[in-house]
Amino acid sequence: MTAILVLEDGRVFPGEGFGAEGVCTGEIVFNTSMTGYQEILTDPSYHRQIVTMTVPHVGNTGVNLEDPESEKVWVAGFVVRSLSPIVSNWRNRGDLGSYLKDNGVIGVSSVATRALVRHIREIGVMRAAVAHGPKAEDTDMLVDIARSSLDMSGANLVDDVTVRAPYDWREASDSQWYGEHRTQAERPLIVAYDFGIKRNILRMMTDRGLRVKVVPAWMPPAEVLGMKPAGVFLSNGPGDPAAVDYAIANVRALLGEAPIFGICLGHQILALALGGETEKMRFGHRGGNQPVKHLASGEVEIAAHNHGFAVSAESGLNGGEITHLNLNDNTVAGLRHRELRAFSVQYHPEASPGPHDSFYLFDEFVDAVRSR
Repeated sequence: MTAILVLEDGRVFPGEGFGAEGVCTGEIVFNTSMTGYQEILTDPSYHRQIVTMTVPHVGNTGVNLEDPESEKVWVAGFVVRSLSPIVSNWRNRGDLGSYLKDNGVIGVSSVATRALVRHIREIGVMRAAVAHGPKAEDTDMLVDIARSSLDMSGANLVDDVTVRAPYDWREASDSQWYGEHRTQAERPLIVAYDFGIKRNILRMMTDRGLRVKVVPAWMPPAEVLGMKPAGVFLSNGPGDPAAVDYAIANVRALLGEAPIFGICLGHQILALALGGETEKMRFGHRGGNQPVKHLASGEVEIAAHNHGFAVSAESGLNGGEITHLNLNDNTVAGLRHRELRAFSVQYHPEASPGPHDSFYLFDEFVDAVRSR
């Protein structure tokens, strides 16, 4: 044993370390995606979380230059059952262990991940500590560190991940993966609030003929409206949505001024701005295989999720309506306010990683923007 995962309830999971050495803390969560670990590692929504993959074999495709969803690895730690000793992929530019080491992130392999995931599902997510190196032998110290670490409830982590200054996004997606892009003579401006935004979301909007300006999470609504946007986008991000009070107030001031589309944390912030409430989930939804029902059509989409909070189904939305439900537990997966021209989903239609069933949501946003 060269590494160990310790939970705040005292449960210990030994393993073999890879990546960086040292000690880290975070909320222990699991992801059920079969592929796409590089996108998961670089998703800012995983800030301050230790991610466990339920797929047993990880690392066989290595890492590449195309798949990162941000400029760095955001997970606090990475736990797998089996780390592949062989890397083989035509886009490969390096191995997973070296990638984590270069980014200062601890990995633990040879962990009994099935037992770990069953424990999380029964007890719920909790704080944890990971150690790789000499300190892995001091389990009592690691339990104390886990118990004194950050509690995700009430945590505003958006301040850690948001961009510091506005910038223009111009990169489109690779047509070999998503097909040809829309070409429009008129390119409406979208202002995208960065609460921890993923690159593929930006590509999806660029593909559809939109100009995108990404702005800090704290930008006042007057400055946003001063740019004369045709629409406003609210991004994904980490932490407790109710703790990002300035974002809730800003979105409330923007309601009715332009069409609004929110994803994940952006969905939760929109609900809070409408007068709704959010709640901490027992172990959340994380993976590329969640069934979501579109209530108006009755159709079921398989969608990618990554969230530990949800909009309360009992909360009022002041004229808004629930549009989608997660069929695993009937939690709210989408909402719309027709009069205020705002809608959002809890899941990730940009599908990175994940299926493409929900691309139509970006088309609906473009239609709302252009009809304005």
